[in-house]
Amino acid sequence: MEGIFILLSFGTFITMSADYFYYIGQTLGIIAFFIGIIVFIQKTDRKLKVRLAIYTAVMATHFFFLGAPSAGISAALNATRTVVSIYYRRLSVMYIFITLTLVLAVPNITHAMEVLPIIGTLFSTIAFFTLTGFKMRYAMWCSTFCWVIYNFWLGTIGGALIEFTFLVLNGYTIFRFKKLAKQNIDPFKE
Repeated sequence: MEGIFILLSFGTFITMSADYFYYIGQTLGIIAFFIGIIVFIQKTDRKLKVRLAIYTAVMATHFFFLGAPSAGISAALNATRTVVSIYYRRLSVMYIFITLTLVLAVPNITHAMEVLPIIGTLFSTIAFFTLTGFKMRYAMWCSTFCWVIYNFWLGTIGGALIEFTFLVLNGYTIFRFKKLAKQNIDPFKE
């Protein structure tokens, strides 16, 4: 039987077929969907980033289980980058993450569609280190659009659901915050 060996904490090995990894990956995507629901409704940039980092870490694992290493690497870098951007907003740190994305993810591209998560990662990296408020959310919307297309192409159920939901929620939140701003209410104030 063809399979992959996994070392359990008890030191034993079991063999799992690729089908199990597919189902585990899809399950993680659906779990990430529920985690991600609360991401873009946050008013403060910090809360948005913390919740997004958790969601993205789960998604990275999801992509690796589905056999999509360039998306997994991009998502793992996204999670790390998001946490780092809470504490450091230096351009030098942004350039490190851009370089890591290009060096680690680009060599794993096997299809033209796999460029989309990398572009999305670059959008969000620039957003988190150089933008705030509306501008950051606009850039995140563009990043999400790239991930939506990629997830539908890859066939990830949870990934497609959550990224499409992100697209709608972030768009709605931008619209709602714009209305508040027109009424001279700061939408980003807690």
